[in-house]
Parts: sequence; C-alpha cells; structure tokens
Amino acid sequence: MSDELFNNGGCDPSDCASCQAGCSSCGSDFEEHRTITLTMDDDTEIECAVLTIYPVNQKEYIALLPLDENGQSESGEVYLYTFSRTENGDPMLANIEDDAEYQAAADAFDAILENAKTVAEGAPEEEEWLQNWLQK
Repeated sequence: MSDELFNNGGCDPSDCASCQAGCSSCGSDFEEHRTITLTMDDDTEIECAVLTIYPVNQKEYIALLPLDENGQSESGEVYLYTFSRTENGDPMLANIEDDAEYQAAADAFDAILENAKTVAEGAPEEEEWLQNWLQK
C-alpha cells in the first residue's frame, strides 16, 4: 500500500468525529468527504469509505469499507489499519502486523459498532457515551 489520499473538501476526515458544524461547513459533500483511495502493492486502487478513526492503547486506527464502482459495498468486509500523520499533517496508514494488536483494534471496532447499534435502538445511556466519544 502506498500514498493514501483523503478525498475531502478542505477539512480532515479525522476531524469529523469532533466537528459540530457538519460537512456543509467545509463546503464538501459528506459522501465524497469520507472516502480514501488505497493504492495496493500491485498498483490497483480501491476506493473506501472511512467508517471511523478511533484510539486503542495510545495508537489510532482507521476502519475502511471497500466500495465498488457504484460506491456500494457488496461484501461488507472492513479493512483495519493503523492511522497516523506525517510531519506535514498528511494521513498515513500502515498494516497491522501483530496478531494481538490486530485483535485489540478489531475488538474496539466491534464495540464501536455495537454501541452505534444500541444508540440506533434508542438506549439513552449509550447515546450519551457515543456523543462523548465522538467529541474526543
């Protein structure tokens, strides 16, 4: 994988979790704003939706949903990578090499999904937790 680029309209996708203004404030469309193009080792490119960027044990991870040419996901498969920034502030992704680290990142992502599901079902205490987490 090399040179991943966020497609956005002027703000950073990792800012979305804490942004209170919505994507219209930066002049971008949410759907276009939350994608990333991965260039794989064989030079193929995969457009992915950015599901979330989240912390685990002092590191950040990114969850990506690969999209087909119509912007849809057939398989529902999710890619997990470590997420960091270069000195210039550009996003940088790396494969998670350690099995235990991958399991911790996957477990945290599963918890995020479960909490989002609970919020969607209307549990107020979980909604408060998610709102607090999103504002970090």
